[in-house]
Amino acid sequence: MLNQLITHKIQPEHLDRQAFIYVRQSTLAQVLENTASTARQYDLVQRALDLGWSQEHVVVIDQDQGHSGASTTGRDGFQFLIAEVGLGHAGAVFSLEVSRLARSCSDWYRLIEICALTGTLVVDEEGVYDPGQYNDRLLLGFKGTMSEAELHWLRSRLLGGKLEKARQGKLRFRLPAGFVYDATDQVILDPDEQVQQAVHLVLDLFDELGSARAVVKHFTTHQLLFPTRFWGGVRDGELVWTPLRHGRVLSMLHNPTYAGAYVYGRTKTRTQSLPGEAPRVKGRTRQVKREDWPIVLPDAHPGHITWDQFLRNQQRLDDNRTFRYENRRGVVREGAALLQGIVLCGLCGRRMTVRYLDDGATPCYQCSDVHKQYTGKSCQSLRGDGIDAAVASLFLQAMQPAQLEVSMAALEHIEARAHQIDSQWQLRIERAQYEADLARRRLFAVEPENRLVARNLERDWNEKLAQVERLEREYATLPRPTARLASPDERQRILALAQDLPAVWHASSTTHAERKQLLRFLIKDVTLSRRETTIHIGIRWQTEALSELEIPRPKRSCDKYRTDPMVIDRVRELAPTHTDHQIAEILNQEGLVSGKGAPFSKAKVQWVRYRYDIPTGRPIAPSGCPDGYRGDGRCSTQVAAELLNVTRSTISQWCQSGRLDAIQEAPLSPWWVKLTPEIIAELRKPERRRQSRRSSR
Repeated sequence: MLNQLITHKIQPEHLDRQAFIYVRQSTLAQVLENTASTARQYDLVQRALDLGWSQEHVVVIDQDQGHSGASTTGRDGFQFLIAEVGLGHAGAVFSLEVSRLARSCSDWYRLIEICALTGTLVVDEEGVYDPGQYNDRLLLGFKGTMSEAELHWLRSRLLGGKLEKARQGKLRFRLPAGFVYDATDQVILDPDEQVQQAVHLVLDLFDELGSARAVVKHFTTHQLLFPTRFWGGVRDGELVWTPLRHGRVLSMLHNPTYAGAYVYGRTKTRTQSLPGEAPRVKGRTRQVKREDWPIVLPDAHPGHITWDQFLRNQQRLDDNRTFRYENRRGVVREGAALLQGIVLCGLCGRRMTVRYLDDGATPCYQCSDVHKQYTGKSCQSLRGDGIDAAVASLFLQAMQPAQLEVSMAALEHIEARAHQIDSQWQLRIERAQYEADLARRRLFAVEPENRLVARNLERDWNEKLAQVERLEREYATLPRPTARLASPDERQRILALAQDLPAVWHASSTTHAERKQLLRFLIKDVTLSRRETTIHIGIRWQTEALSELEIPRPKRSCDKYRTDPMVIDRVRELAPTHTDHQIAEILNQEGLVSGKGAPFSKAKVQWVRYRYDIPTGRPIAPSGCPDGYRGDGRCSTQVAAELLNVTRSTISQWCQSGRLDAIQEAPLSPWWVKLTPEIIAELRKPERRRQSRRSSR
């Protein structure tokens, strides 16, 4: 009865068209291992022949081997099959089961819809179906739905088993540098001592410097390398040493494995179609927030740091980010602004930024976020050198009780860091020497007559020896701080210097970044508020304690360089009886200076008199005295000539000969004469004589 039904569905028009045999396996591993399933699919060729198709009308489509049926992406064979069915070239489509053709309802229903329109049969291992008939189409629809559901069940079972294994901490994944699996699949510290030292150095440097890029710079400066172990493949477990990269340091610091915790679910992958590209689906992986990690097993295995240290590293990395700077302190920079990143505006509460004045060394703290974002008015802008000095002074006062502990910790830190660098080089040379010895043993294990092998082994040995020599030469040229710290005298001097924290703070060898880093250990943030005559400084310490300071506001340039009122009064007092040159000498003797802090000169005294309208009583030229008399009672030669009824030339001759009491303020300057009633009575002429002019003929 079944054969009759099948024969009834297969018509001559179907046999005149081609029979397409679709063969597919989901993965390449299935192609290699599930050979029986592949053979059963190829056996459908014989079934097509038994159902009446000729050999030349049978076409096998097997280019989709190793592709999943979840979508049509990358399945060129399935797309070719759809095209042939749509063109009416196919009499029947053969497949072992529905899941071989498609595991997506959208793809499956599209296929049976086109088959119904073109009168194409669908043949599987159990029967022949005509999509044009309602019952067959309904049955094919159920089969397609069950095929897609089966894929969902398979995936759910696999993910469920994976999740359960992760809850137990037994799901294996690639371990970061410094960890390996032992024979029982337990996570242990890498037994290689050099690897352990390199990992410890990275974590310690970040704890000290507070910046991933500073860690990379330290490794580059000292020519240190970092290890990588291959995962899987023919080089599984092989160790290579490469220069440390910035991204590698960040991945280490964000990895909770170094804190001894087993974490599953740090990332989540979802698929999305990308616009502007060929139709395909890509996976997008994004980071999951730490509080949303589904599985966290603390103390699951040995670690390099504690969980609290890991959390502090996360907070520090978040503070270093430049994204949304107003909520983060940022990494320590090289500029002179001591409060960079930790200063807040006392008016609006926003984080203030730093700019530098024209000299490039004087910082200025400004709150201009409203101006930049909303074109509003800037809150305040404050000169920073006085603020930095006040905060630094308070910080040093707070550090005084702990100076001895700081000095001992600094000395131990210097020695530990020097030992770590020296140890890394020693282990590197030791590894190179081991590889050279291994190459030597390989060479000596070969018969000398076998030159085909011995030549290559000898060349390898020479290369390893050259590598050892090169490393030893580089190590000899590098400075080793441990040698300088070996002397007891040097140790005492360093200890004495460390005890004097202000001297270390103000030393020229201490960088701005080091001062900022030390300041951040105790101070969380500083709030600045500009008032009428002062600046209010609010300091919040790491312990949440508060301290307040008031410092005077810096003077404006016009006030800063303004002449002291006491100087002006003194000039006004001396001007009637002293020359400008004499006034300048008196002011300098009294220790008075100009507005810019320089000593006085004759020109500066003249400018002060001009600026504040102070007349002089002892001018150099007669034009300075309209009535011809100076403040000291001396008169000009013109006034003296009129009183004595003589000419000015006569007065000049009497002044030069000493007959008159006269002085000159400067060579070739006008004479100033002192006349008394006795001198006037003695030298006055009855009438004034005029000089006769001689005419030239």
